[in-house]
Amino acid sequence: MKRYSLIALACLGAAAFTPAWAADVPEIPFDSVPNVLKLPPDMHLGEVSGIALNSKKHIFIYNRGATTGPAYSATASQLLEFGPDGKFIREIGKGLYAWSFAHDVRVDKDDNIWVVDKGTDMIIRFNPEGRVTMVFGRKKEASDENSEPWKHPNPPLPAIDGQFRQPTDVAWDTQGNIFISDGYINSRVAKYDKNGDWVKSWGTPGTGPGQFNTPHGIANDAAGNIYVADRGNKRIQVFDPDGKFLRQITMDVPVPADAKPWMGNMPNAQTGATQSAGAPWSICITPGPTQYLYTSDAFPGRIYKMTLDGKILGVLGKAGRQMKQFGWIHEIACPSENELYVAELLNWRMQKLILHPAKSGS
Repeated sequence: MKRYSLIALACLGAAAFTPAWAADVPEIPFDSVPNVLKLPPDMHLGEVSGIALNSKKHIFIYNRGATTGPAYSATASQLLEFGPDGKFIREIGKGLYAWSFAHDVRVDKDDNIWVVDKGTDMIIRFNPEGRVTMVFGRKKEASDENSEPWKHPNPPLPAIDGQFRQPTDVAWDTQGNIFISDGYINSRVAKYDKNGDWVKSWGTPGTGPGQFNTPHGIANDAAGNIYVADRGNKRIQVFDPDGKFLRQITMDVPVPADAKPWMGNMPNAQTGATQSAGAPWSICITPGPTQYLYTSDAFPGRIYKMTLDGKILGVLGKAGRQMKQFGWIHEIACPSENELYVAELLNWRMQKLILHPAKSGS
């Protein structure tokens, strides 16, 4: 059994310290359930960017399928629903005005389905019947002269209340307030109340507490605290619902000597943090009473299991194309501690994973 020694920094702002729980991190045994989704004969998935489950364990796949047109200005968003048995039920929002480039999908406590489209800078809420009930953001008008993708000036242009520039994910607190990670350009978290009224935002580009470098995912725990996958800074930041910084979590687990990326050269300092080990692409928190946090990186392609205070309990998987291997996990659904659903960009698929932590000997 492989084991990795761990030294992690658990705090930012005040003096950093080595946590007392630092110890060997086990590799968690797991299985991948084959042939979960039963797609119709004429339907194919593209890059699977989002995965979510509702209270009935229906599976929602947000993928970059049904693509038409060139690489830019294509329609690369498709939302599909499957039953607990994997049987295809329906496509939701076919031809929707907000569809452009799929990023994430979430389901709230009332089984509303939320999608975040990076291409149109819009966040859409569907009710369980599949009808649009709330809209955030607005895409660029097709009639605008020289309409084109967002630029990335440095420093970026000031953020505007209610406008998003390549948003990534959505979460909620115990009061139903809505939190949107925004995202590739604005580097902030936007907060709305449960009625969709703007409250505030926090965050600017940077490396300090409350600053972000591509907040790529966002999730909430049972207490309403907000966890942000600050991918470019190789950390997860934790805030209270008012945006007060609480702590940071890092995934500083040594890379196996035989690790290889899914594609490209081995990551290095010039590659950037996106491909670095421990740079969180996704974030998921299990239901209670004891909650666990799962996240993933692109290289070496692992999933990390942690307590909410950042103790790493184990890792699993690696980059690759076979079952139990991963090609850029973009989102994780974790309906229970030992059952995970992972959406993979590069392998154009979703895998259902069953974990067996008791076999790890940890």
